[in-house]
Amino acid sequence: MNSTYDVIVAGVGGMGSAACLHLARSGLRVLGLERYDIPHALGSSHGATRIIRLAYAEHPSYVPLLVRSFELWREVGEAADERLLFTTGSVDAGPPGSALFEGSLASCKAHGIRHQAMTGAELNRRFPGYRLPDDHLCLLQPDGGFVLPERSVVVHVEMAQALGAEIRAREPITEWGPVAGGGVWVETPRGRYEAGRLVLSPGAWIGELAPVLGAIAVPERQVLAWFQPRYPDRFTPDAFPVANLDLDEGRYYLLPVWGVPGVKVGLYHHRRETGHPDVLSRTVNAVDESELRRCVARYFPDADGPLMAMQACLFTNTPDEHFIIDALPGAEEVLVVSACSGHGFKFVPVVGEIIADLVTTGRSRFDLSMFRLDRFR
Repeated sequence: MNSTYDVIVAGVGGMGSAACLHLARSGLRVLGLERYDIPHALGSSHGATRIIRLAYAEHPSYVPLLVRSFELWREVGEAADERLLFTTGSVDAGPPGSALFEGSLASCKAHGIRHQAMTGAELNRRFPGYRLPDDHLCLLQPDGGFVLPERSVVVHVEMAQALGAEIRAREPITEWGPVAGGGVWVETPRGRYEAGRLVLSPGAWIGELAPVLGAIAVPERQVLAWFQPRYPDRFTPDAFPVANLDLDEGRYYLLPVWGVPGVKVGLYHHRRETGHPDVLSRTVNAVDESELRRCVARYFPDADGPLMAMQACLFTNTPDEHFIIDALPGAEEVLVVSACSGHGFKFVPVVGEIIADLVTTGRSRFDLSMFRLDRFR
């Protein structure tokens, strides 16, 4: 099989599916190639719900992207007649001096984002599902919430297909290279394809397609758990804001009951297990559960009920935990969009739009300097 396209997208998870849509909207002939199913639960684009928030401790420069991302989540949902974004409010909290609280507060002040600062005692009274230490500092931002990862991948793919994009699952790229005179070719077990541009968005598999990034983009095993609440009314989306918490036990994140009959909890850098994505275990165990239950038991005791579900997923971390969105060194026709360091899914639609702008015009209206590869030199 030999075919020619304007753009080939390698990896059709969150970022890749949105890229396919926005590239197709730009009038380009698009081929999306995914090594597994669409969607699938072996990478970074699953888990029933994902947090989205405007108060962003990671860096204030993310906030303009988030503002646009919120707009696009609503726009895509309306176009598909399907709700993908749910507003619950978001909480960023930690002890006095916490970088999480202070960074979120700084982002809100820098960009004029509405917010409310309070103590743990005040937050606990307002939201009875929480039992944070009384002296913790909490930033409540009312626009935060969650998005639906599996459904968003499907919606982006279906909309891209409706615009003429060709999407192929279970077809991994085994090799790629430059075409004489410009462009790229890719090989898969099913054939050879050519295109003017190649977008690499394979998540944890970026090191296979771009070996120069192998030491920069490091896959890490994560685990998610859902626990049945004893008082379900305290953990609905209307009663329980999504949370990012700087605690003695680590940095945890929690979401209300949705899609699975339990409160969702995760721990950043869960057990610090890194390695090749095909080797990292997707099997979950009692140690994984204990790492997550200890947060629930101490700070959310009304949610400390029977285990409902556990899943493994993958982060792909850069040394500074910021994204990579840049041309591949030595191959300007190849755009790398990967290594989202565990906080990328909320940006899916805006990154898709950015990819289309970079491919069609060579520039973006957003400041992408923080995501350039030369920062690692």
